[in-house]
Parts: sequence; C-alpha cells; structure tokens
Amino acid sequence: MALVSPSRYCCCLCRSMMSLVGSLCKELAETVSSCRVLVVGAGGIGCELLKNLVLTGFSNIEVIDLDVIDVSNLNRQFLFQKKHVGKSKAQVAKESVLQFCPKANITAYHDSVMNPDYNVEFFRNFMLVMNALDNRAARNHVNRMCLAADIPLIESGTAGYLGQVAVIKKGVTECYECQPKPTQKTFPGCTIRNTPSEPIHCIVWAKYLYNQLFGEEDADQEVSPDTADPEAAWEPAETAARAGASNEDGDIKRVSTKTWAKSTGYDPVKLFNKLFNDDIKYLLTMDKLWKKRKAPVPLDWNEVQKLEESSDLQVESSTAGLKDQQVLDIKSCSQLFARSVETLRAQLCEKGDGAELVWDKDDPPAMDFVTSASNLRMHIFSMNMKSRFDVKSMAGNIIPAIATTNAVIAGLIVLEGLKILSGNIEQCKTIFLNKQPNPRKKLLVPCALDPPNANCYVCASRPEVTVKLNVHQTLVLSLQDKILKEKFGMVAPDVQIEDGKGTILISSEEGETQGNNSKCLSEFGIRHGSQLQADDFLQDYTLLVNVLHCEDLGKDVEFEVVGDTPEKPIEKTTEEPAKSIANGSDDGAQPSTSKAQDQDDVLIVDSDEEPSSSSTDVNMEGPNPKRKLEEGHESVRAKRMCTDPPAAQQEDDDIIALD
Repeated sequence: MALVSPSRYCCCLCRSMMSLVGSLCKELAETVSSCRVLVVGAGGIGCELLKNLVLTGFSNIEVIDLDVIDVSNLNRQFLFQKKHVGKSKAQVAKESVLQFCPKANITAYHDSVMNPDYNVEFFRNFMLVMNALDNRAARNHVNRMCLAADIPLIESGTAGYLGQVAVIKKGVTECYECQPKPTQKTFPGCTIRNTPSEPIHCIVWAKYLYNQLFGEEDADQEVSPDTADPEAAWEPAETAARAGASNEDGDIKRVSTKTWAKSTGYDPVKLFNKLFNDDIKYLLTMDKLWKKRKAPVPLDWNEVQKLEESSDLQVESSTAGLKDQQVLDIKSCSQLFARSVETLRAQLCEKGDGAELVWDKDDPPAMDFVTSASNLRMHIFSMNMKSRFDVKSMAGNIIPAIATTNAVIAGLIVLEGLKILSGNIEQCKTIFLNKQPNPRKKLLVPCALDPPNANCYVCASRPEVTVKLNVHQTLVLSLQDKILKEKFGMVAPDVQIEDGKGTILISSEEGETQGNNSKCLSEFGIRHGSQLQADDFLQDYTLLVNVLHCEDLGKDVEFEVVGDTPEKPIEKTTEEPAKSIANGSDDGAQPSTSKAQDQDDVLIVDSDEEPSSSSTDVNMEGPNPKRKLEEGHESVRAKRMCTDPPAAQQEDDDIIALD
C-alpha cells in the first residue's frame, strides 16, 4: 500500500470536509459552524470523534480529559505519536486536529470533568455534549450535569467489536442512570485465599499480594490462608502438629505480610517458599476443604529449580505467537517471580522509608510480578496457566480495543448530533454495533429512544430512595463515602436531617462537620423511619433518603437499597408533554427503586466472546441496553428491563484498551 505524505493527507481531509459540509442544508451548516460542543474524553473514541467533528464543519469545540498519553494508546488513538508519550491527551489531540482544520477554534482542558470548576453554568455554554468516556463514575456525573443544564447528551461506549450510541435529553428520553447496570462480580475472601477454582481468582490474589508487599496494605486484601473460612470447620488443636512444619524460617507467623517480607529483606526465595509452599501446606491442614475438591500441590523453590524439560511438573511453553502470548513453564515463572521481586524491592528502596508502590498494568515489573505469582498459584491448584497477555487483560479489567469499532461509533455520534442540531431529536435512535450480522444481515441495529423512568433516582421529579442499615453501627463517614458518593454517585454531598430543625449532618465545606465522621447515625437521633435530604450543589441534584433500621443485615453487608433491582418490567405509559420530568421539577413521582452501580472490590471481566447478533440486548459500559427494532415484523413489543443480562454479556465497568 502506498504511503501518503501528511500534507497531502491533510489536503484530502479538508476536501472531504468541504464536500460533507456542502451536503448539509444551509441552516444546518450554519448551526454546525457556529455551535459550541463539548467532548468529554480524548481517548479511543475521543480521537476519532474530534477528527470527525472538524471534518463535518464544527469549529467551536472544547475537549476535556485528565489522562496523559501512554505507549499502549498508540496502536489505535491515531492523533498521538511516540513523541507525545507522557503529554496531555486533550492538548495533543487539539494540536493534531488543528492540522486537519487550522481555522477551528478548539479549547483543551487537561483536567477531570468532575472538578467543581465545570459546574452547571459551564455546561450551559454548549449546545451539545458528547461523551467518550471509559468509566461509570464520570458518565454518571456528566449525565447529571447535562440534566441540570438541560443540554442534550450523546452517550457512547465500546467493548471489543461491540459498540453503542444513545441520545439523552431531559424530560424526553431515559437518562444514563434510568435503568440498572449489571452488578459487578465479586468473590468471597475465603475463595480468593483458600479455594481458588478459576484463573481470575489467582490473578486477584496476585494483585492483592502486590499491594500487601509493596503497596498500601488493606485488611480486606489479605492473602494468607483464611482460618475463619466457615467451610473449613477444622479444629486447630487437631492439626497443630502438621501445621508446625510450616513454622520454620519465620513462615506463617501472625504478622502482616509486609512486615514479614521486610524482615527477610524481600528475599525472593523465602517469599516463594512461604507463599507457594508453607501457606499451601497450611491450607492442606484444613481437611474439610479438600473432601470434594482436588487438593493443592505445594511448590518448593529448590525442587522447581531442578526441573528439566521432561519433568511432569513442567508446563510446556508455547512457541507460537508474540512473546506476551506465550505461556511460561513453572521454572520460568519462578525465575520471573524472583526477578520482579528484586526489581520492585529496588524501586521501593529508591523511594525511601514508608514509601509505597501503586500497581499499574503498564508497569513491566508489576505485570511480571502478577503474571508469575498468579501462574504459580494456578499450577498449585491444577488450573491451566495463562499468558502475560491474558493475565493483563483480566488484571487490568481490560477488553482489547478495536480501532474500527471506535471509528464506527464516533461516526454515529456525529450523525446523531446532526439530527439534534437540525431540531429532529425525535428521529434519534439508540444504535448498537454488533460483532456479527443479525438474521437480517445488519451489523448496525437501531432502537427507539425510551421515555424517562418515573422511578429513576436521578431524573425523577422528586428523587427518593430507601436505605436499610443499622443506625447504631453505620458511621456518618460511611453514609457519606459508601452510600452517597459510591452508591449514588454524588461528588460533594450536603446532608441535613428532616427533623424539623434542619440539623446539618454532612457539609461539603471542608472541616465544617468533620467531627461527625466517627459518630454513628443514632447519635444524631436518626432512627427507623428518619428522612435525610442530600444535596449536591455541583450537580444541582437533591436526593431524599428514607432510613430503615435493620439489625440482621447479611455478613459484611453495611447497607441495602430497598427495591434495588425491580422484580418485573415497568410498564411504559404514554405521558403528556407537561409530565416530562427531571430533577427539581414540581411534578409528583413515586419513590425510586432504580439501581445504582455496585462498587465491588473485585471486578471480573468475562471472556471476550460477545453474545450472538440475534440476542435481544447488547450489554456494555455505555448507554443502557434496549430492545432492538425489528424491520418488517409485527408492531413493537413491550421492552423488557435488562435486570438479568445474559451470562455471555460483558460485565465490565471500564472499557480500556489493551496494547
């Protein structure tokens, strides 16, 4: 294929732009040229979108992105080059796009869209907002800001070969949070620590181990055998003799993992023998765990180093494919483990006393550590080992990005934007890009936009939720961080008790109510039936919280949202225009039962096998799944709510690309 010079390429793009603008009606072309649009995100979709916008004739564009360019972005985010690594995505994207259209007026912000500077008034400066984000928290926030500013939002998302675009307009369509999102998958701590049965369990364990050794210690990420495992039900006295053999060289002492590792000088051999030999022998003393499971097989450093190519314990290396796609044998994994420990130890020493490392999928020593540690554990528990590529995909919560998917979705965003700017929002659709053609040989499948969910806790006229918790145990800090911020997506909540006095429980002003954080809700007179009003002035959002006191919540459950997942579909009813509602209006509405995101500790990304093109829904991070329109068939059937997505669908939160 012949190469085209940059100057000639830019000329071709400009000619294409003039041709496209010339095909628009005069009024629309003028609107496109004069309107201000905001692009949130300058990554995979964002790069394609910015290019499409200037080539369509948009000349007043503002783009915001907090990220910097990484080497792994270069295979698909074509606005970036190797020389740009480490620089602001938003700024470099602006500079690159201006080469296509030097007359465009583009403003770049290297910042988080959740910064208070980007308030409702900021969003009101635009005629259209286009999301090209990769995380749910930011999507929730932009959704609320656009609702508060009454600005149309075009939401988008990709997952491998799948893509999705949807239009959100206050009072006209569902908002991003109107329907439940798939619950992220978690595993009990005892499964991670004692009885892993899938590779992902071992990968999560290895990431926990990294933090325990080199990062910030977290009691919820313990990696040693869990003696409190209810399934074990073993008597320590009966197995003391067998466990005694595991107490040599300081192994299995009840001290923190990091403290023990420091006492050994992060000796790779001692770490190996503790983690993959002594701890495993200790697990074997929990007899009941292995009555119906295959027992793990401990590994000894010295024995592993003696292994030869013909050893039965050794897993053959794959010689085909790229280096990262090869599966290492046991001996190679052990040596990679030792090298990575030494490298990470050196990095820790360079930072000084009390320093901590942060795990990053793009940090080679960190990935070496997680790859080797997880594979050693997989072998111990008789699982098929994984390549570095596979481990990175799961450890980084990643679905490999497809450049063409991003390009198609970016094109659809612009087409939907042109419909909005021409005043034909009723013609907008939610569009799905499938991996394979459906029975009608269509890859792109449109579906009608749905009206707002009257029970949405974000865009209903009077958002309201009911939360079940123990008022004698729940701290004010937990209410703020885990319930209001994490569960309900608030950024800076202010909370007052509806007690007739307007008692302030939480203030967004720094230090104003800090003394309340360590107190229980009951200390402020909050009891069964109390009501709290939570306001987020940045989002122009108010939520009424009904408190139900409960003392018999499940183990490790701090709170429950009553009616979190609707048990049956909500019947759609035709509403008059006057009944179109949004947060802050005066129309009445029922208490919310819609579901917010569950922020769980362990997020599992299933295999990248997408559902068949004939399935009813496509589920990914992005707009909510909707029923597809059927051409030439019977009249539209009632859309079922997607509360139980098919197992084959992806459950990912962040759609990030893999280099």
